[in-house]
Amino acid sequence: MIKAAFLTGVALVCVSLLAGLAGARSMEETRAVYSEGRFVEAAELGEALKTSESYGLAAQALAMQGHFFAKGEEKKALFQRAVELAEEAVRLDSANPEAHIQLAHTTGRYGQSLGFLQAVTGGYATKVRESIEEALRLDPDKPAAHLSMATWHAEIVNAAGGMAGFLYGATAKKARRHYERTLELMPDAKVVCVEYAFGLLLLDEEQNREEARGLLERALKKPSKDAVDRLYHEQAAARLAALGGG
Repeated sequence: MIKAAFLTGVALVCVSLLAGLAGARSMEETRAVYSEGRFVEAAELGEALKTSESYGLAAQALAMQGHFFAKGEEKKALFQRAVELAEEAVRLDSANPEAHIQLAHTTGRYGQSLGFLQAVTGGYATKVRESIEEALRLDPDKPAAHLSMATWHAEIVNAAGGMAGFLYGATAKKARRHYERTLELMPDAKVVCVEYAFGLLLLDEEQNREEARGLLERALKKPSKDAVDRLYHEQAAARLAALGGG
């Protein structure tokens, strides 16, 4: 079970976790808790169900908690545990593309928490790419796989610069291609517009500023369907303001 000390450090949350865990009966309940933004509780509920699907959602929930709310060592601990849950999801069903996506997602987050040098020497970029490639092999039209691959290319280009192609085969052209494919598959998704905009800014903020601004404005016009959308909405608004567009 996930150690509450790593997750919140607040005793009240431990009580709520236990109460939620006692009532966990289905993935529908776990998804509902996740959609409400109760990521810690969703992770506990997903782990308790012990299926590939539920472990994948638990991993995603911890990654979201770490990304949006945790800091320092707490963030690293959340990402490390998320990787373990994603690995279990893959172990239980290696034909589940979502499990591979969450392994890529959590491994990438954990690698980022270690710092650039340690991430490079630990081979995290390659591990992430391989997991995404497997997800795409299993489901070539999976939006999350294309979005993950697009972001992988953008982040590698941003980090490695002119060496990105030589070292990892990462290019801005490939990033754009996968972002566009994601938009084709999910044209109404707020998160896709936000991630696409952030990716463009990673690739070349000066050159892509106006295009990114347009995507952020598009994202803000879309309704927020759940807590995840609301978090991305806030990020989009803040970044747009920083760009001078809001």
